[in-house]
Amino acid sequence: MRVMLVTNPFATFTTPEGRDALANTLDSRFQVDVEHTAHRGHAGELGARAAAEGYDAVVVHGGDGSVNEVANGILGAPDSPTRSPSSLPALAVVPGGSANVFARALGISRDPLIATAQLMSMIEDRARRSISLGHTLGRWFLFNAGMGMDAIVVRQMEDQRHRGKKATASRYFRTTLGSFFRPSITPPTFTVEVPEREPIEGVRFGFVSNTGPWTYLGTRRIQTNPGTDFDSGLGIFAATSVSVPRNLVLGSRLLAGTDPKARHLFRDDDVEWVTFTSPEPADVQMDGDYLGLHRRLEFGYRRDVLDVVAPPAGG
Repeated sequence: MRVMLVTNPFATFTTPEGRDALANTLDSRFQVDVEHTAHRGHAGELGARAAAEGYDAVVVHGGDGSVNEVANGILGAPDSPTRSPSSLPALAVVPGGSANVFARALGISRDPLIATAQLMSMIEDRARRSISLGHTLGRWFLFNAGMGMDAIVVRQMEDQRHRGKKATASRYFRTTLGSFFRPSITPPTFTVEVPEREPIEGVRFGFVSNTGPWTYLGTRRIQTNPGTDFDSGLGIFAATSVSVPRNLVLGSRLLAGTDPKARHLFRDDDVEWVTFTSPEPADVQMDGDYLGLHRRLEFGYRRDVLDVVAPPAGG
């Protein structure tokens, strides 16, 4: 079997020794080509090459941003001609980032050694699982995309990483709290539209999920849309207030793992499409990567579009 190993040497929790060990372990069973990403977008180029050259699988050792790029490279743009998932390389992930939301949502261990052992036998047995993906701005997203406050937090985290600080769970938590408490941060309001409902006006932050959880705080799962998974439609979570007291109550429910409900929150765990519209440019993030400022996002999804190397759903 031909396997491409894509590693991100700049990912938060990868090391040269770990990358070499992973490459040697895979090479003991498969024909492996090792590729190191060198610039933003490089992982997408490698994913596209793997699809064009008929690789059986692409193993990504890095964070969620690298995995997103490879998936987009394998699939091409959402409006491009579709190929059967079985004719494309299967996507496998050995966690190497700070959150690793996608891998953990698939049931892959956050420990790279255990994850490698999990994947080896599944790749060898050609064990594949087809999953749905969301899309917006001409790109696929694996687990969520958002506009407003959560995207502002992602932007601030990227700024801190550029200054040499690691993107740890505690830093994310502190940055999130600081964003809500800082009066100088005022995300623009926008409108959310979903099928069979009047538009929701005055939304201050919102995100669309392709699966759960939305993220992890260490080992704790943060479930914004508990009924959303890789086999359902999209989940929408939209809040019309950035009030600290109101969102502290909502945040405590999320941390406690209880059903997230609040008067200022609109939530639906299974919709066909979502549209965000802002009168002024607003911050946008996708799978934890900052995408800049946009006025309009049109979200859709496609069922069974990508094959992944992962345990069966619920397994």
